[in-house]
Amino acid sequence: MPSISRFFGIVIYMYYDDHVPPHFHAKYGEYRTQINIETLEILEGELPHRALSLIIEWAVMHRNELHQNWQNARDGLPLQDIAPLE
Repeated sequence: MPSISRFFGIVIYMYYDDHVPPHFHAKYGEYRTQINIETLEILEGELPHRALSLIIEWAVMHRNELHQNWQNARDGLPLQDIAPLE
């Protein structure tokens, strides 16, 4: 599970050969979730409200890079790091 970004104790991951719809995984402490790249809705899991807000803010700024990484993962290509939220 390659990590593609880290900020404020949050780690963002993508899996190779993951199921559709295009999404990413986020981990914050003991919390885990999957978030749809297009809609930014939670597909599975949960996060504290503050962590989710930070992830959504980050994802809005990096949606194109998330889509590119999703395609790279589907094609078996290396994933690119995405700048953290500052």
